[in-house]
Amino acid sequence: MFTLWCNISGEMTAVPRGHYHYFDMTALLRAHINLIIASVSSHPAVLVDSSSSLLLSLLLAQLPLFTSAVPAPYRRPNVVHELDRLANQTKNLRQITADLLKEHAFETDPEQHRFKSLPVMNNRASDINSLEMRPTLSQLHADLKSFEHHFAWLSRASRKHHHPALPKLGQMMSLIKSLTSMLEHQMMRVDAQRLSPPSPSLPPPPPSQFDVLQSSQELLLQFRLFCDWAQRVFSVLSTKSKMSAVQ
Repeated sequence: MFTLWCNISGEMTAVPRGHYHYFDMTALLRAHINLIIASVSSHPAVLVDSSSSLLLSLLLAQLPLFTSAVPAPYRRPNVVHELDRLANQTKNLRQITADLLKEHAFETDPEQHRFKSLPVMNNRASDINSLEMRPTLSQLHADLKSFEHHFAWLSRASRKHHHPALPKLGQMMSLIKSLTSMLEHQMMRVDAQRLSPPSPSLPPPPPSQFDVLQSSQELLLQFRLFCDWAQRVFSVLSTKSKMSAVQ
């Protein structure tokens, strides 16, 4: 594809589209037109014996073409901003989780291992600086989806037994869905693969409200560990992205 370029002398030149420098072509053409109009206004007879009229017509005809031919500047997605948002959302989730644990705390540790398919949180702080963006986001997304399934189970059990923490649990599940959506959007931006975790192995419905409370304690304790880790990871990835952007 070629674009016709008309220079100030009226000569037409074919320029391959995409091979010219991106500057304000519309403003340049308008400047040429204003010069010709000013010249014609002060010397009306010029229109009779010169090619100014033809040049003016050509410039006016090319004006819409150049307006559409010059592409809009590309704006790189702000990866750092999105990672900071993910860190803040995870921080909010961690606070709600901590509040729920305080409101319904046991004097002794609750019975563990009711949930066989919860993500295993055995991450080490020394590993965090060596994490890479794409696989890390993929793994966090898979873990978050697993927790989402487990909290859906807990929500159904809480409704059945009229658990007093149900309103705050609903708020937390809404934030989890929002965080999942934000994370998926970020994964698309960096071309991170979406993993397919196995279906969770959920326990049978709890027979009493006490059992619901026991299950919620185990699930919340594990989710707080996840939020601690995820918040730190998002912050570290954001810092690394800032450093790579200035290099």
